[in-house]
Amino acid sequence: MFLVCGEALMDVFPAGDTSAGLALDARAGGSPFNVAFGLARLGQPVAFAGGISTDAFGQRLLQLLESEGVDLAAVQRFAAPTTLSVVTTDAHGVPAYAFHGAQGADRLLAARPLATLPAHTRVLHVGSYAIVVEPVAATLLRLVEREHARLLVAYDPNVRLNVEPSPARWRSALEWMAERTHLLKLSAEDAALLYPGEEPEALARRWLAQGVRLVVVTQGERGALAFTGQASARVDAVAMPLVDTVGAGDGFQAALLAWLAEHDVLTPQALQALDAGALAVALQFAAQAAAIACSRRGADLARRAELA
Repeated sequence: MFLVCGEALMDVFPAGDTSAGLALDARAGGSPFNVAFGLARLGQPVAFAGGISTDAFGQRLLQLLESEGVDLAAVQRFAAPTTLSVVTTDAHGVPAYAFHGAQGADRLLAARPLATLPAHTRVLHVGSYAIVVEPVAATLLRLVEREHARLLVAYDPNVRLNVEPSPARWRSALEWMAERTHLLKLSAEDAALLYPGEEPEALARRWLAQGVRLVVVTQGERGALAFTGQASARVDAVAMPLVDTVGAGDGFQAALLAWLAEHDVLTPQALQALDAGALAVALQFAAQAAAIACSRRGADLARRAELA
């Protein structure tokens, strides 16, 4: 069982002018929500731990998780509003986000209800701005501290400076997590924001020395890299018609975790033992899932039958 923790929100796309304003297209999102959703679509048992509003948006988020078979036992409901992320894309499909959610339900996850995790939990995935905004950050860091010696921990920073504008705050969270994380995945864009001028391989070697067993760096149209203490691999991006890149990184992460589960390598020791050939196959599988997400609007992630 995967337990995915963090924010659930609505990505809101402008959908054209109306006589008095704008038409809007609201779609479920939030990096951890997407990873949970993606894992379920890939046939993996998964639970979601996050704060979800009792408003209409929150009810829809809950319905979508339930429809994909995500375990909702660790979801906490709040009367606070659902965070909205207004998404605009450039000519290359690259999104820009404007977040409206300083008092959102996704920030209110409390520690006490997580004292007992869903049965058979083997992997704890955390990420994005839930690690750097309070009070949810304190809840998740406490959970990681309590469980990292027992569970495999996966982490994706998914940096959003328009939610928390301090790169130092994100860096501090990442360095704390690196000592408690077994699978660290981040984008080259995030690496450049937090560590300008440093090469991905040098960063990976630093994190491996801190105890991470597998570091993966996604590079958009340039593909992806993976590093363990003994091996490394690189794959090209998979060609696919581009609509936007919303959810591509989350689709990649969900597929990477699913591949590792399917090949029974979801332990720190097994991650560290992956050779270059296995790393390349895992990256290729995840890159295919990312490409499928890029071919559809919003975080509409791949299903298992769509992947080779």
